[in-house]
Amino acid sequence: MPVTLDSLIIDPPVLLAPLAGITDLPFRRIVSRFGAGLVVSEMVASQEVVQARPLARARAELGFGEGTTSVQLAGREAYWMAEAARYVEAQGAQVIDINMGCPAKKVTNGYSGSALMKDLDHALTLIEAVVGAVKVPVTLKTRLGWDDDLLNAPILASRAEGAGIRMITIHGRTRCQFYKGAADWAAIALVKQAVGIPVIANGDITSPTQAAEALRLSGADGVMVGRGAQGAPWRLAEIANGLFGKPAPVIPHGAARAELIVEHYEAMLGFYGRELGIKTARKHLSWYLEEAGAMAYRTAIVTATEPAEVIRLIQASFGDAGRAAA
Repeated sequence: MPVTLDSLIIDPPVLLAPLAGITDLPFRRIVSRFGAGLVVSEMVASQEVVQARPLARARAELGFGEGTTSVQLAGREAYWMAEAARYVEAQGAQVIDINMGCPAKKVTNGYSGSALMKDLDHALTLIEAVVGAVKVPVTLKTRLGWDDDLLNAPILASRAEGAGIRMITIHGRTRCQFYKGAADWAAIALVKQAVGIPVIANGDITSPTQAAEALRLSGADGVMVGRGAQGAPWRLAEIANGLFGKPAPVIPHGAARAELIVEHYEAMLGFYGRELGIKTARKHLSWYLEEAGAMAYRTAIVTATEPAEVIRLIQASFGDAGRAAA
């Protein structure tokens, strides 16, 4: 079933997670092209986006005006969260997501992200400030709790729904787990039982089989995919096909995959500029190579400093991979 947020219909309910330094605009556009119900921008600090008034590239990064993009905000002060929400809404954001799940120490040490699960009263002041500041739908992303002794996601979810949150995504780990162990999809069921709004399951979902099991155990309305899409921007479309019968993606191989990777690479150079683009693209290139089992040229590709050489090596790498597969 599609998830509806006012005029935005999330169909299929297979979402791309916000991953810092990874799910930038060039990558989100490729994922959307294969097929995703919603993609979420990289987390942006609320006070910074208001005070710095992002430059053209940073504004583009947030996906203003992109039809299936949610802009994610993080912060710890209600004033700045509300001001940031007003700013991104005015710039064209169609959905605003509040981050209460990031486990990174630099975020939680500032009492943002998943640290807010230790003080639900304060967390609610931020939710109320954002919801009250804008007319677009506001959603929430969080975790099961701070640690095994504080598994309070159902309480937070219920209170958030009462404050006007329209959808909630739960990563099936605590903050103190970071990304260790396995995501507990069954624990997400307690959140689903606590609210009437849509719930999205997140964590360790990298295939249609895992997605189906996550939905079965959690009772969630959809899934959010993060690391599973690295090197495989078609993964969300594969999952949508397996779960909801959406058209199967045409997954490129050999020269066709090289063409896609070159397109992504050139888009990153255009978006970031040559010097930063070359460096930023390297992790994506590594993931593409690893996913395809085409590692022969990896070192040369990620150390090359001339775009023309990188493109030549990509084409050579996948030409060799295609011949080996044949």
